[in-house]
Amino acid sequence: MTSDTALIRPFVEAFGEVLSTMAMMECTTGSPTVKESHQAQGDVTGIIGLTGNRLKASLAISFPRAVLVDIMTRLFGESPEEMDEQVSDLVGELTNMTTGGAKRLLAEAGYDFDMAVPAVISGEKHLIDHKASGTTLVTPVHTESGDIFLELCFEHKA
Repeated sequence: MTSDTALIRPFVEAFGEVLSTMAMMECTTGSPTVKESHQAQGDVTGIIGLTGNRLKASLAISFPRAVLVDIMTRLFGESPEEMDEQVSDLVGELTNMTTGGAKRLLAEAGYDFDMAVPAVISGEKHLIDHKASGTTLVTPVHTESGDIFLELCFEHKA
């Protein structure tokens, strides 16, 4: 990988594939930028830790409520009345599937890592506490229902 921003690309690519395959939802992505705050940009966030041979990282995928309602409707034919356990399970599974897809892509570039179990945080203006202490990059993923935000926080190992 040639730059730190290249580290987030496999996650963005894997997430786009998961959305396309599971929810028949197409997306485009914006450019990654450095995120300075801990505040989530969505209402429900899946977060997963990664530890590997060359870096320690965590991925957070933050979904606005409207986007989650659309994904749930596409998957199950009905929209949730509230952000309940079924929504949390879906966010956790989307986070896990994205990380698994990125893990395969990163292995080709010499990165090997283990994945933790994803956690889900919800609530307006909730905070995201990444488990790595390095740079956090955020990439907006544009869908017809609204933007989803992928964050990758990572620190290189010596």
